[in-house]
Amino acid sequence: MPKITVITVNYNDKDGLKKTLESVANQSYKDFEFIVIDGGSTDGSRELIEQYKDKISYWVSEKDNGVFHAMNKGIRASSAEFVIFMNGGDCFSNNTVLEDNANSLTADYDIYYGDNYKQKGSSKRLKTYTEKLSFSFFYTSSINHQSTFIRRRLFDDYFYYNENYKIASDWEFFVYAICHQNVPYKYLKNTIAVYDFTGISSNPKFKDLYEQEKRQTFLKYFPAIVDDYKEVDVLNSKRFLQFQHIKNYKIAWKLLKAFINLLLLFLPKRVQK
Repeated sequence: MPKITVITVNYNDKDGLKKTLESVANQSYKDFEFIVIDGGSTDGSRELIEQYKDKISYWVSEKDNGVFHAMNKGIRASSAEFVIFMNGGDCFSNNTVLEDNANSLTADYDIYYGDNYKQKGSSKRLKTYTEKLSFSFFYTSSINHQSTFIRRRLFDDYFYYNENYKIASDWEFFVYAICHQNVPYKYLKNTIAVYDFTGISSNPKFKDLYEQEKRQTFLKYFPAIVDDYKEVDVLNSKRFLQFQHIKNYKIAWKLLKAFINLLLLFLPKRVQK
């Protein structure tokens, strides 16, 4: 059984798919499974897949119900210990990523995540992560499936991607697995992928939908903390982080406290709840 399955889903993005296929095919590590799920593209993607079929373990080109349905099809077709999603337009950060990380994927952890570059046009920005993932982290951010190796059986143990969501299904899976089920995870401390930052999940027009889907997840799995949304927002705000930074400097902190105390003299007293 191979240790890793690389899953690529695509729909009518021939140029992006070519970049992904070349990246996967050029990996120095060869003992992995490669699955391509195409949604019945009409732009030549199918013909491109056929050109690479000797590099692909399994592929299909047929109508599906969206990106997360396609990703679930890829998971079900996988026979490896770990899966990683490198969708059309995404690619590995270099040709030795799988070779460099294969031996790190042990039985000790179920989710292994690394850094990634977010690329949009000519702009390329490195996104790094912390070793500790908390609920407050997932409130404002997420790890990316392009730079995360996920133990395959987690999907059978918990659930597959929510096909009713358009954007937040992978986020839902991570926050549930890590914050609800306490699945063991590990930060790989290296860059795994170059993430195509032009998709729907990165489009500001869909921010409201993304937040709606996240809220549904919170209501479903974390109902006790729903009323704490605003407090978490404050704790993650730029102003609060600046406030925390000032606390590290005694003189500046004393001056700030003195100013706050002076300001409070002119305000109504706070009502205790």
